Amino acid sequence: MPHQDEELPHEETASDHSVAELKKEVAQLREAVDSHAVVDQAIGLIVGVGQITPAEAWDVLREVSMNTNTKLREVAETLIDWGCTGVLPGDIRYELERRLVHKRLHSQCPEPNPPTV
Repeated sequence: MPHQDEELPHEETASDHSVAELKKEVAQLREAVDSHAVVDQAIGLIVGVGQITPAEAWDVLREVSMNTNTKLREVAETLIDWGCTGVLPGDIRYELERRLVHKRLHSQCPEPNPPTV
């Protein structure tokens, strides 16, 4: 038997387990918030480029993801990079153009007016 002064080997207590679970949950929530922000930014970009509603832009983003077999977040990140670099991979460019043409024809947005200077 150990003496009172000796430490017992560390055993995970219920509170240690709770702290570990909370840290894991916080990390997952942070990742979800970051992912949500990226998706929202991509939707905004699609709204501007396609002159469609945010709901229609969400559909476009989702459809591009499905039809290119690319994760939604990856498509969103690629679109945001495109906004900065002007470079868009061919498969995503093709699918985005295809989806935007279709959505624009059936959009709830009024016909765009040419910009005035």
